[in-house]
Amino acid sequence: MTGAPLAARRLEEARAIARRLREAGHEALLCGGAVRDRLLGRTPMDVDVATSARPEVGEQLFPDAVTVGAKFGVLVIPRPAGPVEVATFRADGCYVDGRRPDDVTFSDAPTDATRRDFTVNGLFEDPDTGAIHDYVGGRADLDARILRAIGDAHARFEEDHLRILRAARFSLQLGFALDPGTRAAVRDMAPRVAEVAAERVRDELVKILRHGRGRALRLLRDLGLLPVVLPEIDAMRDVPQPPRWHPEGDVFVHTALVLDGVRFPPRPAEAEDDPEVEADARRAEEVLLWAALLHDVAKPTTFRREPDGRIVFHGHDARGVEAAEGLLERLRLPRRTRERVASLIGQHMRIAATPHMRRANLRRFLAEPDFDLHLRLHAADCGASHGASEVLTFLLAARDELAAEPAVPAPLLSGKDLLALGHRPGPDLGRILAWVQDEQLEGRLVDRDGAVRAVRDRYPVPNQEPPTDA
Repeated sequence: MTGAPLAARRLEEARAIARRLREAGHEALLCGGAVRDRLLGRTPMDVDVATSARPEVGEQLFPDAVTVGAKFGVLVIPRPAGPVEVATFRADGCYVDGRRPDDVTFSDAPTDATRRDFTVNGLFEDPDTGAIHDYVGGRADLDARILRAIGDAHARFEEDHLRILRAARFSLQLGFALDPGTRAAVRDMAPRVAEVAAERVRDELVKILRHGRGRALRLLRDLGLLPVVLPEIDAMRDVPQPPRWHPEGDVFVHTALVLDGVRFPPRPAEAEDDPEVEADARRAEEVLLWAALLHDVAKPTTFRREPDGRIVFHGHDARGVEAAEGLLERLRLPRRTRERVASLIGQHMRIAATPHMRRANLRRFLAEPDFDLHLRLHAADCGASHGASEVLTFLLAARDELAAEPAVPAPLLSGKDLLALGHRPGPDLGRILAWVQDEQLEGRLVDRDGAVRAVRDRYPVPNQEPPTDA
């Protein structure tokens, strides 16, 4: 399997685990989303196995297995292409916390299927023959492109409140219409999502944004979920914008269009084979999605109509950084992700001034690690409003012009050099070095000797002897 795409390797590793279970005399089937996606002609990224084998049997067959839910019969088996989850067939007892059952009873495949969330996720597949085992009507709903809760939708959502949000996610991910009864249950029970742990909501929101973009915001709004999970985005509705710059409409409409216009960076070829490279690429995509969602998050609180009728949002970029950091912290996003998103939001207005920047400041901006994400956010922002592309054209040309040289070259002088020139330790050293670097980036200083002479002229040291030609 070396060199095969990562998804294909994951599928083969899951099949091998299922075969090992079968050879030991147990029933083992591929289950859930992997079966659904394969029937839809899509490539499944995660493949799970359901089995009649008890957890202790799985631990004996796979010594490297990690027990993540002994009570629920769940093992995770590490494999080179990614971990494979193996779960014992079960029936669930009562749910009292809106997340997990109090107890489970190990059972068989038909019973296990009925405890799952949606019919299209309740299918099983023979790992050897590909035969489908359907106990909940999932094949018919796949053909009809309908997302339907298994059994009573209210009961399924009462068991696990996250399923309410997952209904929106799968509808967007699969492009399926919500069954009327399922849709009604989502609207009825939307407030219950507020009881779900922030980390679980966050993970679903990332998938919702990835699969739905602007459609995601519109569906969350229509289902009554938006004010529950993203009240800051719900507040954008009906907030007007200057027609000259935003002919598309209010802040909510604009934000949805920006999400629709986001274009992800090309994934490195190594992502096909390397899970770490794939993870880095996905993190960059998530940063861009969150920045697109939140770049105007402070417009509702900074909205002002001037006496002459002009609409302004003074300081919405800086205020937006604060609001975005609060929202992302509430959703328990990693600190580094929050920092990267904040940088994109904080500079999304500054980027318009880049054609008039000093060369030094422009080169520093071009050198930022997420400069490509800045460009992509700007392109989506402009494309969703006035449509002007002059700044984007300028920045692309500037990047090409400086491609052959380091955007921020090695400094000409160090603190030790300044001390050798007679300067005292202290904050003045930093200010002098910053000035030298600015002059270097502007192209006015090109070598160390020139930098030494310039410092002596601009920042003379008292009682310093005049420089000699030597």
